[in-house]
Amino acid sequence: MVTGDLFYSPTMSESVDNRNGNKHDEYNNTHPDDVDWKLPIAFNKPRHTATIEGVNCITQTWRMKERMKTVSVALVLCLNVGVDPPDVVKTQPCARLECWIDPQLMSPQKALEMIGKNLQLQYERWQPRARYKQSLDPTVEEVKKLCTSLRRNAKEERVLFHYNGHGVPKPTSNGEIWVFNRVSRLASLIFHCRITYTQYIPLSVYDLQTWMGAPSIYVYDCSNAGIIVDSFQQFAEQHEREYEMEKQAVQHNRTAGVASATAPSYKNCIQLAACAASQILPMNPDLPADIFTACLTTPITIALRWFVMQNTSKLVPKVSLDLIDKIPGQLSDRRTMLGELNWIFTAITDTIAWNTLPRDLFQRLFRQDLLVASLFRNFLLAERILRSYDCTPVSFPKLPPTFQHPMWQAWDLALDLSLAQLAAVLESETLFVHSPFFEEQLTAFQVWLTLGSKSRNPPEQLPIVLQVLLSQVHRLRALELLGKFLDLGPWAVNLALSVGIFPYVLKLLQSNARELRPLLVFIWAKILAVDSTCQADLVRDHGHKYFLSVLQDPTIPSEHRTLAAFVLASIVNNYPAGQEAALKGSLVSICLEQLGDPNPLLRQWLCLCLARLWHNYDAARWCGVRDIAHEKLYTLLQDPIPEVRAAAVYALGTFINSVTKRSEHANNIDQIIAMTLINTVSHDMSPLVRKELVVALQWMVLHFENSFVTLAVAEENSRRDPVVETLSPFTGMRRIGSRDRLKILSPNNAYGTDTTDFSQDRMKRVSSSSSISSLGNNWEFVRKPCESIGQSSFGNLPSLSYGSVYMKLWHGLCSLDSDPHPSVATMSQKVTNHIRNQVKECSVPKEVTEAKLPSISLPPSPSSRASFLTKGESLPTVSATSEILRPPRVPLHGSRTRKTPPINTITEEADEVLGFKNPLTTSLFVEWNCAQFAQPVSLESETESTNDIESRAHYEREWRYLRNKKQRRDAKEEQIRVARGRLESQVFHTRSPQPPEVVTFHPFDKHLAVAAKDCFGIWDWQTGTRLTYCTSRGSKMARVTALGFINSHDVALLMTGSDDGSVRIWKNYCNMLGRDPTLLTAWQALADAQPASKSPSASAGLITSWEQRSLTLAVTGDVRIVRLWDAETELKKQDIPTGADICATCLDTDGSGTLMALGCGDGSVRLFDRRLPPHEARVMTWREHTAWVLGAYFRGTATGAPRLITGSLSGDIRFFDLRKNSSVNTVQTAQGITAMAVHNVADIFTCASMNQCISVYNMSGQNLNAIKSYEGFMGTRIGPVSCLNFHPYRVVLAAGCMDSSVSVYASEPRR
Repeated sequence: MVTGDLFYSPTMSESVDNRNGNKHDEYNNTHPDDVDWKLPIAFNKPRHTATIEGVNCITQTWRMKERMKTVSVALVLCLNVGVDPPDVVKTQPCARLECWIDPQLMSPQKALEMIGKNLQLQYERWQPRARYKQSLDPTVEEVKKLCTSLRRNAKEERVLFHYNGHGVPKPTSNGEIWVFNRVSRLASLIFHCRITYTQYIPLSVYDLQTWMGAPSIYVYDCSNAGIIVDSFQQFAEQHEREYEMEKQAVQHNRTAGVASATAPSYKNCIQLAACAASQILPMNPDLPADIFTACLTTPITIALRWFVMQNTSKLVPKVSLDLIDKIPGQLSDRRTMLGELNWIFTAITDTIAWNTLPRDLFQRLFRQDLLVASLFRNFLLAERILRSYDCTPVSFPKLPPTFQHPMWQAWDLALDLSLAQLAAVLESETLFVHSPFFEEQLTAFQVWLTLGSKSRNPPEQLPIVLQVLLSQVHRLRALELLGKFLDLGPWAVNLALSVGIFPYVLKLLQSNARELRPLLVFIWAKILAVDSTCQADLVRDHGHKYFLSVLQDPTIPSEHRTLAAFVLASIVNNYPAGQEAALKGSLVSICLEQLGDPNPLLRQWLCLCLARLWHNYDAARWCGVRDIAHEKLYTLLQDPIPEVRAAAVYALGTFINSVTKRSEHANNIDQIIAMTLINTVSHDMSPLVRKELVVALQWMVLHFENSFVTLAVAEENSRRDPVVETLSPFTGMRRIGSRDRLKILSPNNAYGTDTTDFSQDRMKRVSSSSSISSLGNNWEFVRKPCESIGQSSFGNLPSLSYGSVYMKLWHGLCSLDSDPHPSVATMSQKVTNHIRNQVKECSVPKEVTEAKLPSISLPPSPSSRASFLTKGESLPTVSATSEILRPPRVPLHGSRTRKTPPINTITEEADEVLGFKNPLTTSLFVEWNCAQFAQPVSLESETESTNDIESRAHYEREWRYLRNKKQRRDAKEEQIRVARGRLESQVFHTRSPQPPEVVTFHPFDKHLAVAAKDCFGIWDWQTGTRLTYCTSRGSKMARVTALGFINSHDVALLMTGSDDGSVRIWKNYCNMLGRDPTLLTAWQALADAQPASKSPSASAGLITSWEQRSLTLAVTGDVRIVRLWDAETELKKQDIPTGADICATCLDTDGSGTLMALGCGDGSVRLFDRRLPPHEARVMTWREHTAWVLGAYFRGTATGAPRLITGSLSGDIRFFDLRKNSSVNTVQTAQGITAMAVHNVADIFTCASMNQCISVYNMSGQNLNAIKSYEGFMGTRIGPVSCLNFHPYRVVLAAGCMDSSVSVYASEPRR
């Protein structure tokens, strides 16, 4: 017996006992039935399941294109006090009050002046800064003079024309209103006599339009006012037609005229009329005569009077009209009764308008102009009151009816509650109890939020929530509810912005209240995620200082600091003023101090905030250099969260690109950053990180273009050279044409047979003569590209040292060209093709290339080195950052101009091109991260859908887990019975398009996965249906050598491993619902691993073993290590040396993250304890097999003693007790086998012999049966078997043969 090499492991015995010898122990009877619920799920994070794209928001319409102001007001009163117009018969008694003044109590002239003064005061309540002009009982000329004067002073702003026609006839059907002539007016003023036959003069609305111009607003308080509105529109159209005719005439005559004037826009003028065209104003003596004006200018007063006059006022006894006038307080003081009523009225009318009007009309009428907004709010009250007197106010633009809106009932209730306590308040104001209106409305809003969604109508209370923000009492609750509403999605943010939230929350940033900080940063994060243009408003109002203070406050929870970091990142995004303001606020140091925070999302956004801060902003970069920001970011390149690593790479990329003026110091820093990136993340497991690496490295290519063109020239010329033997990154020593040399070489590998490890310090000197000599003539192309390809085509490109930074970066980019993930490869190819295309475009014909050109003389170098080496000379040791000897430059492109720098003053200088570089490729990683804030944010958002036990996702998962439990239970009887039975009933047979190399069963679905060359297929082995068959998208030469199901207990993914070292994870692998399989992620699993030096001619390719419990993928192959990948962090866990110089052929793990067994091509079997340090992990080596090991399987026994079953090509199956240094049993099967498989639970194993026979054995070595031919009449003999595999639970065997057939055998015939 061959003795084994025993390495003692103090933890091994513990592992064995804990593990109980069964890698599927989670399914044993000793475990609860809900084991599936406890298993973690891999590759289900948003970066895997979501599309990496920015937020898709509706075009913002909330921000007014232009805010307007009513700067001039014309008050035209045609009252003719004491004289009733001839066409109106007034009742007795009749409404007499004008602007709350009874004109009969004083002289007509005095009354007229008092009314005019009062009207102006009433308007000033709404617009105190406007210019007011009164015109009392005017003539046509006076009206014209007034209007033209106000228009001239107002320029492009709005002018208001208020017309009171209570003392003149009704408007005419021809579109005329009435004023007075000069004679009659003088007579009435001097003699107080009536001259009715010459008193009234018509004024055409057409002329009024001309004098007033646009924009304008008109208020008509007179009977039949609707006639004016209709005529106004007709005259507006007439103005437009005349303008067009005049314009055509001018163009026809080609003379100067109105052709250059702007077109009239009278149709957009706003009009408010007291009643319809056929209606007269109410004459109720309890009402004012100018009830429409009273509603528009004194809404609370008229609303109170009207409310008391209704029948409902009997509920509030002892409240008279006289008592109403004594209501205490000021309209502007919300703490008083009158002020609170005014506040409630504003909130209710705003709410009615917002819920009734179209959004664009609401914006125009209620948010563009303060005076217009006030008038239209009050117009809603006018409609309610006047309709009760059979009068219908008219407006243009026309508003839908609002007089029966439910919110009016809330207004009536507020009035009721206020008037009920009026008597007590008048005795003592301290007894005033504030209205519960706002509190009740917030509760209604909260109720809506519990069931709110995009599909429901918007909450009616949203405008009220904005009004509540003005109150310190309810502000905290209002902000909390507003934040919950904004969290519903971009549609909610748009609604809130359209209702006018922005100025309110902007003003609140001036508050010092600490309790508001979390709510405000959340609300602002939501706003900026949907509309980033708010950054200008924040900087203008110094709002960024608020978020800087939040970010640097360690007492604030990290979640809120994350939101502050996002807000600041949005403020500085492509906004120089924001960048400058943030830099002055020490944003760089604030971010750097918190890079080690435990919250990964905060670390991520600190990186992105820094990246956006110094993007194209040199001052911020040098501030970062002083704080060694780039070195502090290096630590995050190994962060356990892929998004954080990607953000760090992105930040370092913008750091490189932020230099506006190149210097030696800047170049050195950029080179070190680039080399750190290429050495750290070029083989990251996450494609998200590798995409950002390509985006970052492109800046090196763009800024140091000439150096990379040099390498591309060398690459182009090397294609014509003889074969150069180089080192492949994974598959060991191969003869590869020199044309692929640059593409396959990893930056970690040297040339030729020299395997010097550069991983410790890539920037160190490279002086290996063996490495350089292996280049052969290729080195000449790198040293002297201009001589090689022709001087005239490129000018004098710089010569590069072997092992330079640029060569390593170029190798890294070229390896990314063939990245397993197509998105990464495409992005990298855009960068490398940018350089290669320049070589193609500028290359010269072959005759010129081969012509002997004189060598280029170079100026002497300060180091006194020889410029070029002739053949036979030794190459001096050169630094990786050695100087480029730069002769005078000739532009690569005619359009580019470059300065000729002083010789040897700046090493490896970047191409000097004015302005910033346009990127060759971009990713949407940052935009995708921003979009996260636009969507509902929940601390448990990832598991939210499954935690909700009423959700469909939870029900589907529960169904799957119940199915799994039933199938495991049903399979137990088969497992017991087969040890004494036979396994020979063929239940499935098909032919694969190519000979299968790997087969594997899905544990719970009826799916059989088959790998053949570079393809994989899925069959339903119960129905015989082929579900899908597609390529693995690797290189044409790569073959799939590993298959496995990930998350098989849930929604399974398919893993394929190819012999080029790449691993791909597929979702929807079975072509469900007609959708093609989707590549979820892919990476190079064994890049830069040292190959096994004694690899035989045959190769097992890539070998994998997946552990669901620990989310670990173990990978090996023709290399000297087993590499463990963590699917949770998408990082390499560790490399465990195999200790063998031969390739690995099989691999198994115990399922608990502890033990691992490895079979090798020399027959040795090695046991590893993964809890030990990597170089001590190999605890046992058995050397009893003498041939290629076909399989190694962990198994448990009834006694609990763990064991390992292995088999080799020689046909010997050995059973090892893991605690002993030699096998405890050996079963000799047929001499020479091609495949073997051991059932996970049932006590059987099977072998396929070279004589085309599959034999099934129990664990005692008893041959249960043999399968030699296919079923059916005259069944042919099975072909040479290439692969075998058991179902994880069912006693079912799959076999793949070299004749392309795939069969499944069961212990029972198919029913």
